[in-house]
Amino acid sequence: MRPVAPGVGRSIPAEAGNSGWKRTRDFRYATRVATVNKLLDKINISGTVRTDEPMSGHTTFEVGGPADLYAVPQTVADIIELLAVAEEAGLSWFVLGGGANVLVSDRGIRGLVIDMRAFSQFRREDDELVLGTGLPISDAAERAAELGLAGLEFLYSMPGSVGGAVWMNARCYGYSIDEVLESVLYLDENRRPRRYRARREDFAYKRSPFQNRRVVMYESRFRMRPADPAELRERMSEYYRDRESKGHFSAPSAGSVFKNNRDYGAPTGKLLDGLGLRGFQVGQAKVSDLHANIVINTGGATAAEIRAVIEHMDRQARAQLGIQLEREVLYAGEW
Repeated sequence: MRPVAPGVGRSIPAEAGNSGWKRTRDFRYATRVATVNKLLDKINISGTVRTDEPMSGHTTFEVGGPADLYAVPQTVADIIELLAVAEEAGLSWFVLGGGANVLVSDRGIRGLVIDMRAFSQFRREDDELVLGTGLPISDAAERAAELGLAGLEFLYSMPGSVGGAVWMNARCYGYSIDEVLESVLYLDENRRPRRYRARREDFAYKRSPFQNRRVVMYESRFRMRPADPAELRERMSEYYRDRESKGHFSAPSAGSVFKNNRDYGAPTGKLLDGLGLRGFQVGQAKVSDLHANIVINTGGATAAEIRAVIEHMDRQARAQLGIQLEREVLYAGEW
């Protein structure tokens, strides 16, 4: 059926309606590009700044459209500069660590993405480690083990960054990051450097005090303990084999999609497995055949397909078990 123009008793070609929508879309895009290009002239940092950067190359799901502005700051001063320019322009901003536990939409991210990868320092001070928040957490665990320092080995072979692990209060194999976290350096909501001294009461299962704040963490300090490097390597090998058996490395994924809830009486993966969800697929996105709480990109999946699979899992848990699952995977970008 042809669309009818409001207030006019005649039909118009469908192509005209589509062209009008396309012109509106193209105008918005052109306006956004002009705004972003204008901001480029204002940004003066030692790091990298690019426009229309595909997020598929920066997330473990390997999906995601372009970010309007993508920056890789090298210094704290760079971060302050980026935040100041974004605030002045009324531009939203998003901090990217290792790209795990995040699903970026196919349309991409409007605004600024701050990639913390350059903050990858690793420094030992007696039995403490000082780590940049952009350092891959698995690399941190491996390097600590080489020095005979225990405390992070449970995170070996886990995707994501040190900052992401702190933000999420990463937990597995009965250990969590808050057990060894000493302090965090961050920029507060007014772009001022602050030090947070960790208190266990500020944390809960996969929750940290940073989840409710608009701050940027750039360095963390951890309390470690001496241990035999060979024993640490063996333990980490066991963790790796366990993750491998659950399909963590079989295809691009973000690991577990939903948090465990002890009130439900069983791990989320087991609950979802009981619903027969292994192998459920939308396009090229699929619930892993090896673990029902992992969604994988079998090759060429879109973010929309991955989200459709995740929301199907959520609906089935509510409909069949009467439980509300809590996602670990965050939706980012323009949905």
